[in-house]
Amino acid sequence: MQNILIKKKDIASPEFFYEVLHRTPVILAVKSMDGLEKSILGGGRLMFVLFGDILSIPGIVAKIKDAGKIALVHIDLIDGLTSRDIVVDFIAENTRADGILSTKTNLLKRAKSRGLLAVQRFFVLDSLSLLNIEKQFPLDYADAVEILPGVIPKVIRRIVKIINKPVIAGGLVSDPEDVRQVLEAGAVSVSSSNMELVSALKLKGF
Repeated sequence: MQNILIKKKDIASPEFFYEVLHRTPVILAVKSMDGLEKSILGGGRLMFVLFGDILSIPGIVAKIKDAGKIALVHIDLIDGLTSRDIVVDFIAENTRADGILSTKTNLLKRAKSRGLLAVQRFFVLDSLSLLNIEKQFPLDYADAVEILPGVIPKVIRRIVKIINKPVIAGGLVSDPEDVRQVLEAGAVSVSSSNMELVSALKLKGF
């Protein structure tokens, strides 16, 4: 049986990631094995992994990479992993992931030191949380930022103006009009687990 724990040197560079990101209006965020299979067949070039555990994550990533796609793992959501730097080492050495998403600065910095892509995830809960987020800019350790919820164009527009990083809108984006509004606000892409949204956007020429 093939050993999926052997890492291949096929990690996407930041430059290639930016290129793909700007050509991907919807990043499919997969939350289950069923969703993974459907996303591989019908999704774009870039996928976020929001499920799995320490045993299954190498195989999940391998499926995505074997399909010729870029795989970023939301490391905070993988069962059996902690918030210590060594979990990034595990992802780097035992999977073929191109990078990680996380809310934790130390993990993202570790990811960059290991040659992985790093996407900082922020939750904007109120005005105070937005101010606290802005204090952390310019985020030299991150390749992009993801803002949740992503259906607040005013917030997206404000963040885009003050950070020189690609901004991804995630959470509660449910229809093509939501996508249009956040892209017009300056986001380069949205992340969603809704496959129907991808199909609807294709019909509209996105």
